[in-house]
Amino acid sequence: MRVVAAMSGGVDSAVAAARMLDAGHEVTGVHLALSQSAETLRTSARGCCTLEDAADARRVADRLGIPFYVWDMAERFQHDVVEDFVREYEAGRTPNPCLRCNESIKFAALLDKAVALGFDAVATGHYAQIVERPERDAAGEPTGGTVRELHRAVDPQKDQSYVLGVLDTDQLARAFFPLGDTTKPAIREEATRRGFAVARKPDSHDICFIADGDTRGYLARRLGERPGEIVDVDGRVLGEHRGAHGYTVGQRKGLGLKVPAEDGAPRYVLRTDPATNQVVVGPQEMLGVDVILADHVRWCGPAPSGEQRLGAQIRAHGVEHPARVVVTEAPDSEPVLRVELEQPVRGVAPGQSVVLYDGTRVVGSGTIAATERVQPAVAAP
Repeated sequence: MRVVAAMSGGVDSAVAAARMLDAGHEVTGVHLALSQSAETLRTSARGCCTLEDAADARRVADRLGIPFYVWDMAERFQHDVVEDFVREYEAGRTPNPCLRCNESIKFAALLDKAVALGFDAVATGHYAQIVERPERDAAGEPTGGTVRELHRAVDPQKDQSYVLGVLDTDQLARAFFPLGDTTKPAIREEATRRGFAVARKPDSHDICFIADGDTRGYLARRLGERPGEIVDVDGRVLGEHRGAHGYTVGQRKGLGLKVPAEDGAPRYVLRTDPATNQVVVGPQEMLGVDVILADHVRWCGPAPSGEQRLGAQIRAHGVEHPARVVVTEAPDSEPVLRVELEQPVRGVAPGQSVVLYDGTRVVGSGTIAATERVQPAVAAP
């Protein structure tokens, strides 16, 4: 099989490319140039998209003896990931740029170009597993075909199945994740044995295009200062802010409130309102939600119907929450997920993704559009 190995310049993608070669595939290394102004050294960026990273990837490809190319996708990345990130924050939502990158770049733009050039699949260094099972018809009888399922990695500390929950069946059919059965320390040891100079290279950070890691400062530079009020749930003004886009649901520190709570308890950001440019704060017990409504639904296999008992994960490195999931479909509209959590969860914000699991298998995902609190809030003792 002819395979494009996406090589970021890090240790994970280096070992993934090597393993695909060992498995007998015809491998070509490709580094994606995603930054429109790539930094020279990784110390001035966040661990990817630098010129040094491209050079690191090329050295690994040379050691493996495989062809290597740099594909410029900076314009697509800027539009589909960076600008989307800014627009979402401006609209009062909290996006996950890694999911958007996997959906729009690595398994759309990259995969489409690879297929157009005659390649069969794309391999990446993500920690997740593809499990092949016999295909069965509606009666449960084998059809003779196979179904490829997306599952969690064996290393729970590195599992990245959450950020791959946006992949559909066709994309999974052309995807390989060679590292999913191995822990990160073992991958570094393997890289050392193979003589890769990147064996001890630090991991990259989540938001690769924010060089200094200061998301609030980045948004302030992009969106400017937009002063407004910080209010409680009754509309009483407690302070001022310089831009609602600098606040996230669940935030406690840095609020600068001028009016203390009557009981002296800390207050948290409950939501931001772009229409009024207000940041609404309240006590901790008001943070919990137990119903999530999600759109932009993606299925990593056959679409479920009716009611399902599944696990719901809301953050890339968060825990899985037991939930009742109902899929609502209308003839002329996209499906909507209603995720009813067994226990309230705090800090859930519109724009985040909810990824659904059946055991270790990824069922699908949706983008959180709204949240509700059905069970009554109980104040902490």
